[in-house]
Amino acid sequence: MKQVGIVGWRGMVGSVLLQRMIEENDFDDITAHFFSTSSAGAPGPVINGKSDRLKDANSLSALAEMDIIITCQGGDYTKAIYPALINHGWQGYWIDAASALRMDERACIILDPVNRENIDRAVKAGLKLFVGGNCSITLSLMGLAGLIKADLIEWLSVMTYQSASGAGAKQVRELIAQSAYISQHLSADELTSSGSVLPLVNKVSELINSAGMPVENFGVPLMGSIIPWIDSDLGDGNSREEWKGEAETNKILGLAPGTIPVNGLCIRVGVIRCHSAAITLKLKREVSEAEFAELVTHSHPWVNYVRNNKQESVSKLTPAAISGSLQVGIGRYKKMSLNNDPVYSVLTVGDQLLWGAAEPLRRMLNILLGKI
Repeated sequence: MKQVGIVGWRGMVGSVLLQRMIEENDFDDITAHFFSTSSAGAPGPVINGKSDRLKDANSLSALAEMDIIITCQGGDYTKAIYPALINHGWQGYWIDAASALRMDERACIILDPVNRENIDRAVKAGLKLFVGGNCSITLSLMGLAGLIKADLIEWLSVMTYQSASGAGAKQVRELIAQSAYISQHLSADELTSSGSVLPLVNKVSELINSAGMPVENFGVPLMGSIIPWIDSDLGDGNSREEWKGEAETNKILGLAPGTIPVNGLCIRVGVIRCHSAAITLKLKREVSEAEFAELVTHSHPWVNYVRNNKQESVSKLTPAAISGSLQVGIGRYKKMSLNNDPVYSVLTVGDQLLWGAAEPLRRMLNILLGKI
């Protein structure tokens, strides 16, 4: 069996990956070795009733014994270890959740089932570097897969509403702590009073902007607010997160840069683990809602088309409904009033920790193992 090293398995993405691998019995077909950057020698996780000692994630000789390495340890680890490991003579497969090497010419951005043909060509050509895509992009493309396969998309304008989990574990805790901070300063009488709600609204606003509000990780309040900028400032009015939209979309689809123009804004919202995207898209021809539904539902098993009506939208097309599920929801499909051009709007919702991060890595492992 293949020797598979797993690094960063205790973080959010790594924990979800581990859970999915256990659920799908992936450990039955590999010899797994768990690595740690800080606890080498300590007991590792219990898999199939057995726990081995953790290996040193900074040891090139230990890593070099692996046929496949999956890392969720982050970009700094990747930038430090991957080139050193290659220089050490390692010729195995590197599967990475971090963004550090996505645009490297040696890398294939993985999103089976959307770009399985590109992945297979990369493996056949001898590529050894496979990287998961940006979470908001992968979730949007999972929803739009039917239109992509039919080559119907001319351009995209994507407004993302990204959850706290996309920023990291500390940020998730901080969002919850912000909610707790507000709650602990409100009395039951204030919440149930039949009088004017304005004093309550004003008090909450004061709490959100008070010195006691926990903002160490986000830098600003997210509970009761939004953060209209994600990642670094490129200096041209765009964030790095927004730049990824076009750059990664075209690379994932195996297209030349700029083939499908992608623009938009990326916004952090007070949601725990689901990203949503309001997408305006110009198609190459008219597509009725019935045809759209057929294209979407036949693209892959993990997409759930929600008909464009209020009851189904508010009950099925929300982070509350989709969190923890492998299903990516897509709905609110309608033609926009822009002359007679085939321009439509749509909303996608998906779990950032599953198809937005862990699941593409798990599927890539199974592709290399010849299981799918």
